[in-house]
Amino acid sequence: MNSAARIEAFLEMLSAERGAAENTLSSYRRDLEDACGAIDGGLAGAAAADIRTYLDDIAARGFAATSQARKLSAIRQFFKFLYAEGLRGDDPTGTLDSPRKGRPLPKTMSEADTGRLIDRAALEAGDASSGDGDSLASLRLHALVEVLYATGLRVSELVGLPVTVAQRDDRFFMVRGKGDKERMVPLSAKARAAMKTWLAARARVPAFADSPFLFPAASDSGYLSRQVFARDLKGLAARAGIASAKISPHVLRHAFASHLLQNGADLRAVQQLLGHADISTTQIYTHVLEERLVRLVNDHHPLAD
Repeated sequence: MNSAARIEAFLEMLSAERGAAENTLSSYRRDLEDACGAIDGGLAGAAAADIRTYLDDIAARGFAATSQARKLSAIRQFFKFLYAEGLRGDDPTGTLDSPRKGRPLPKTMSEADTGRLIDRAALEAGDASSGDGDSLASLRLHALVEVLYATGLRVSELVGLPVTVAQRDDRFFMVRGKGDKERMVPLSAKARAAMKTWLAARARVPAFADSPFLFPAASDSGYLSRQVFARDLKGLAARAGIASAKISPHVLRHAFASHLLQNGADLRAVQQLLGHADISTTQIYTHVLEERLVRLVNDHHPLAD
């Protein structure tokens, strides 16, 4: 049985035994046929060195690490099938490492830009004295921005906050995040003041009186949608002289984490504040810690330039 026939047998197994979808089968076929055509003698009889050479070749051709990993996964499953069926006595992929996927650094904002954004929100909220729709929106946006930067909440957690968070006026509150897990998050004095001002304005709107949410809206959920907040935040950024393409609720969450680490916070504490179940998720911020260590050495080591 040649390589092409063995690939067909593998695809038939995926379809019959695992119920693989047509798109999945087509993807496997493309990846396996590409490898088969690139390896002398075909894929089925390839040695580990042949597959390693093929992986080096597709990397040189400019394939992303994710594409390289996908192709290697298809090849691994193919050889597991051949071994299980007794068509090969070994698995040449057993000693091959998966291509390392580079993890992009999170977009964030400088402390100066974050300050400008919040100052602009406070300025517009301070001018909101008429009680009309625009002034309500300004007071709400100021509260949202202050709370987001003070807490690092996920945007879904922020827009769905219960009104009791503002009514209690505590320095900390509990939020229920991913996996239905609760965590404690802090509230700065500025965030509490902005919420208090918004709460007073909210109380003057009869339609909001019975809402259990801090940021109520006429939506299916009963609270402000993430999309509306994201749109309002971009508008605020533009008015503050910051490129709106660089700002989103998620960017402010990243700014919260990055600025804490830059100013001496522990990575484990930031993990807890962000609600990350695994420290590896928080480790996207290790570049901030590295920069801090370099600055520490440059500033304090006796032999530093």
